[in-house]
Amino acid sequence: MENICRDVLNLCLADRPVPDSLLDQAVAIDDGRQFLSVVVEHLGDLFESRLCDVYADLFTRAIKRIAPDLRPRRAQSSPPPAMADRVYVLSRITLGADVAVTSVFLDAAKRRYPEAKLFFVGPRKNYGLFEADPRVQYQEAPYARSGALKDRLAASASLWFDDGIVLDPDSRLTQLGLLPVCPDVNYFYFESRSYGGTSGARLPDLAAQWFGDPQAKPYIAPLATTSQPAQITVSLGVGENQSKRLRDPFEADLLKLLASTGKSILVDLGGTPEERERVQRALQPGMRTHDGPFAPFAAAIAKSELFVGYDSAAGHVASACGIPLISIAAGFVSPRMQARWRPNGIVINTGNVDTIEAVRTALEKLK
Repeated sequence: MENICRDVLNLCLADRPVPDSLLDQAVAIDDGRQFLSVVVEHLGDLFESRLCDVYADLFTRAIKRIAPDLRPRRAQSSPPPAMADRVYVLSRITLGADVAVTSVFLDAAKRRYPEAKLFFVGPRKNYGLFEADPRVQYQEAPYARSGALKDRLAASASLWFDDGIVLDPDSRLTQLGLLPVCPDVNYFYFESRSYGGTSGARLPDLAAQWFGDPQAKPYIAPLATTSQPAQITVSLGVGENQSKRLRDPFEADLLKLLASTGKSILVDLGGTPEERERVQRALQPGMRTHDGPFAPFAAAIAKSELFVGYDSAAGHVASACGIPLISIAAGFVSPRMQARWRPNGIVINTGNVDTIEAVRTALEKLK
């Protein structure tokens, strides 16, 4: 079945038309989930301007098949206005993207619109990253990241804002600018997949540039926790993308190496049963674990001396907080994708290197 979606993807990459019959088959597999993960995500991850048009055409056709009552249109990228009294900033849905991109919009909007009411629109768990910021209010927008295509489209269609402006950082809530959520005159869209062209610039820097505020930076503002800080925080989460993982026994070897530093260590148990099982398998004596919502772990990262882990939301938190980090980078589909999502810190490109030795070298450097 996956081969059908691969065929669709290959036609898109070759700038060849996708037959209706093939698209019909692709969007029917697992209620559209494979179409989203194999085709749509890959087109976006390449960060090629030409593929934005390909995506818009293909996904518009998919919407008409799944939800014929919706009226998709291709949004034009335009920077936000000088004045506004009510501002809605859409979540990117994934936690890491909300730190690396959405928080830049929030930071810039607070300065540009000092008297405006400012809303973060997205899942409750994502808002937890900004809950302690008195300027940022919350408006719920449930969206099942792993849900069926028709359910995700229904979530997008349920949004509408008559008052104020909407800042869209290329959100899944609008299916990357295809589904309107307010009058067009109030809509300001950052097409992150094309902005920056062929440069190797990072997404946080491009978001600030698009907004017209060079001071804008990623940040987090979770509620304070009373838990004891750890000197090293660790995340082995991969956001359901197994290509980011390194094969066993890497994770156990990594935690053994970190334990040898004598530092206190806090390891996130992750968000899925699979992540929990492999983290528990790799844990070393004396290590503490975090089990639960991500925001408190983000607060722990902000208090730590070092973060170590796979490229993940936790790494973006460390980068935003200025915490020294060692990011283990694997599973990127293109060099530009890796450049766009690169955190500030030591990034180990796994490739053919001995990753454990590379981490050991990085630890020595950070001393």
